[in-house]
Amino acid sequence: MKTDTPADHRRDAEAVLRALPGPIADFIEADARLDVDAMLKPFAADAVLFDVGRRLEGHAELRTLFEEEVVAVKAIFTPDSARQENGQVVVEGPAHGAFKGSPIRFTYRFALENDAIKTLEITL
Repeated sequence: MKTDTPADHRRDAEAVLRALPGPIADFIEADARLDVDAMLKPFAADAVLFDVGRRLEGHAELRTLFEEEVVAVKAIFTPDSARQENGQVVVEGPAHGAFKGSPIRFTYRFALENDAIKTLEITL
């Protein structure tokens, strides 16, 4: 009987990342390093992020979210699937970190415009 190991999950995530458009892969890789500046770079200046119902707009609001709710609890998203759906790139996987309920499975829905992330909707 085969059991999954952390190395199996890393290989799965790496395969998903290779298949993603550059800005999305860059964001996810920056999240894995907890690098806020690199996390912001793929987003358009006027990007909108919907985080489980909250609406955030622009780099200043995204920076606050990333600093306070990602880096502070070391929340790292590890994608295990990706698909195109209605003009969006849908990426799914767990986020692990020092937060209640970890790991939690999320769905990220990205819309790109001019080689930048224009919108990101995060749902459970």
